Amino acid sequence: MPEGGAEGGPGEGDTWQRLDLWLWCARVAKTRAECARQVSAGRVRINRQPTEKPHAKLRCGDVLTLTIAGRVRVWRVRAMAARRGPPAEARDLYEDLSDPADENRA
Repeated sequence: MPEGGAEGGPGEGDTWQRLDLWLWCARVAKTRAECARQVSAGRVRINRQPTEKPHAKLRCGDVLTLTIAGRVRVWRVRAMAARRGPPAEARDLYEDLSDPADENRA
C-alpha cells in the first residue's frame, strides 16, 4: 500500500502519498533524494501553492506545476503509486495538462 494510507484526524480519510515518493515513482528523477532536493529548491507547486516540503501530502486530483529539464510542466495526479515501475506505468500516474505549444517553442 502506498505510504500514508488513511492517516490523519477525523474527516481525513483520503489516501495520500508523500510528494517526493510520488515524484520518484513518476520518474521525475533517478533517486528519491533528488526529488526531495527539487521540492526543497521550490521547483514544485501543489494546486498553485508553493511547497518546499518533500513530505507534503499528495492526493489524487491534485495539480502539480513543476520544472523538469528547464521546462514548466503541469500534471494532474491520477493515481497513487504502489511502486516505481517502468516508464509506461509511471505515465499512468498523471495526466499532462501542459500547453503543447510550449513544446514547439523549444
